[in-house]
Amino acid sequence: MTNMIYENVSIGGSTLIEPPCIIGKPPRGAEPGERELRLGTGCRIRPFSTVYAGSLIGDHVQTGQGVSIREDNSIGNNVSIGTHAVLEAGNTIGEHSRIHTGCFLELTTIGRHVFVGPHVVFTDDPHPMGCPRYRECKGGPVVGDYARIGANCTILPGVRIGSNALIGAGSVVVHDIPDNAVAVGNPARVIKYVHELTCAAGFYEKPYQWPPYDAL
Repeated sequence: MTNMIYENVSIGGSTLIEPPCIIGKPPRGAEPGERELRLGTGCRIRPFSTVYAGSLIGDHVQTGQGVSIREDNSIGNNVSIGTHAVLEAGNTIGEHSRIHTGCFLELTTIGRHVFVGPHVVFTDDPHPMGCPRYRECKGGPVVGDYARIGANCTILPGVRIGSNALIGAGSVVVHDIPDNAVAVGNPARVIKYVHELTCAAGFYEKPYQWPPYDAL
């Protein structure tokens, strides 16, 4: 098994691409090599992943197996993207963030140090399918720095999740969530704030008394 690497792909030093992968695949309407793909240094792209041309991927980015990264994605340094995650076009992911297994993102903005649990879906189109102006509408969600989103959540178009917020597993987020809030349910509602949480196991006085959250 070998990798297919198209023209106009820049790969930084010490980056490992485990075969079979497709790197620099032209997006719809583009010719091979027409759009540039840049992979930073020290990345690791695991088998059966496809990375399209037209994206910028920072240093020390890791993917699981079978990841799809479409065009017009901007991915910061030290980002982890889990197995079978799908990054459709137009996402921005800040440094040190983790996108877990099976997630789906499109036109979504993720801040720094964000944790996105398994099988979270970020939606971007309030009236699928075929609205000719959906890209001018609400767009994808925006997630602030240090936020944490539990497994199996669905985030609706245009929603803003504040910095250091915590979204409980299985929630459906239909409205903006303020900074530092804990929100759960369908539709997700604020039930408390992060500083009110306790450590059920008793290891800490409060959760998130460890880096990088201890500096907040």
